[in-house]
Amino acid sequence: MTEQSAAPTEGVDDSKDPSFRIQRIYLKDLSLEQPNSPQILLVQSEPVVEVEIDVEVSPVSAEIFEVSLSSTVTAKVAGKVLFLVEAKQAGIFEFINIPPAQIDPMLGITCPTILYPYLRSNIADTISRAGFQPIHLNEINFHGMYEQRLMQAQQAGPANDGASADESKIILPH
Repeated sequence: MTEQSAAPTEGVDDSKDPSFRIQRIYLKDLSLEQPNSPQILLVQSEPVVEVEIDVEVSPVSAEIFEVSLSSTVTAKVAGKVLFLVEAKQAGIFEFINIPPAQIDPMLGITCPTILYPYLRSNIADTISRAGFQPIHLNEINFHGMYEQRLMQAQQAGPANDGASADESKIILPH
């Protein structure tokens, strides 16, 4: 006769320990434009490069969030666009038993820090495949970016709740 136990099945995690999980990382959007080709390719001048970075957070459920890291890289020669790359790298992150006060900084600092190397690689690869020298984006201090956004939100106050998302974009020198 076999003895059956009423003990809970092993492997089931009923603990209240905090947990942070990466569910998925994916390239959500990618675009390359060369609006002035082929004429602009004959101009012998160093391009001026502008990089914009933005972070967006969308709740999927109470414990799951999508974080998107968007970048626009624009290279100009003689005032005309040589190329423009727009990319959006996203990830789905799960927060279990993490206090709400800790989730916001993780969404604004930790998640973008995880996504950024993927975004950098995709942008460099796209620029290279377009026939140009790849541009390797500089490291970003997402903690500083998060703190800057908190200060902007506090200064704007409740009177500016409908502020444009464009105001929060960070433009990096390159």
